[in-house]
Amino acid sequence: MRPEMRPEPHPMTPEPYRVRSRRPDRADTVTLTLEPVQGVCPPFVPGQFTMLYAPGVGEIPISISGRARSGGYVQTIRAVGAVSGALCRKRRGEIVGLRGPYGTGWDMSAAAGLDVVVAAGGLGLAPLRPVVRDLARHASRYGRVSVIVGARTPATVIYPRELARWRDDHGIDVQVTVDHPDRAWKGPVGLVTRLIDRIVFDPRHAFAFICGPDAMIKATAAELVRRGVRPGRLAVLLERNMKCGVGRCGHCQLGPLFVCVDGPVVTYDRAAPLLAVREL
Repeated sequence: MRPEMRPEPHPMTPEPYRVRSRRPDRADTVTLTLEPVQGVCPPFVPGQFTMLYAPGVGEIPISISGRARSGGYVQTIRAVGAVSGALCRKRRGEIVGLRGPYGTGWDMSAAAGLDVVVAAGGLGLAPLRPVVRDLARHASRYGRVSVIVGARTPATVIYPRELARWRDDHGIDVQVTVDHPDRAWKGPVGLVTRLIDRIVFDPRHAFAFICGPDAMIKATAAELVRRGVRPGRLAVLLERNMKCGVGRCGHCQLGPLFVCVDGPVVTYDRAAPLLAVREL
């Protein structure tokens, strides 16, 4: 069959991707660079995700945290279950399955000319990494930029070297807090919301990108709104139990939204009433 006559793959069929590189980030977290066995990676919008398949184990959604110089997808994975654990154990040269990219992305144009607050809880910094890299690369497009990060412990803060580069090389105000400090920790302790007092921004002319657990998103967004940031200028990334990634199975339904196609990135004015419903 001629290449131009090759049929479109079924949306539920993963394409084979090879692990080009594997970087351990923390004890339970690794960053993989994945490249297709054939062809090139499709373009993606920061904030989108792929469905990653560990052969013989299962498939889970993982946010794209960047594009490598080689053209491959960069994806950071924390081992919290059978599938994520199997993916974290993959070595260079091994094969995984990949579908996507899927979903909506961060709208960087909406933040142009405004002060920007990037708020991440735990692994939520991974899908926000392309946002901060764009803010650093095109600083003249934005006002003051602040990145606030919360983690369980100092050992679970991801991308510590990049956080330092964003602060030291690009002048971004980077603040990190932890729930449980060790003896060497000299920084803030407590919730991400406590860091809002430590950054400078004009709430009337600000845009925020927020990603983390639901409780962190709700608390951070509510505090920013209380200070005067418009709900429509808060972009949040929702996490739900995605199985198909293409709006067919309904596992990720959140009220009227199918998070895999209507999200995962939505503005807070849309998300707030849904997040307020317990166990929705």
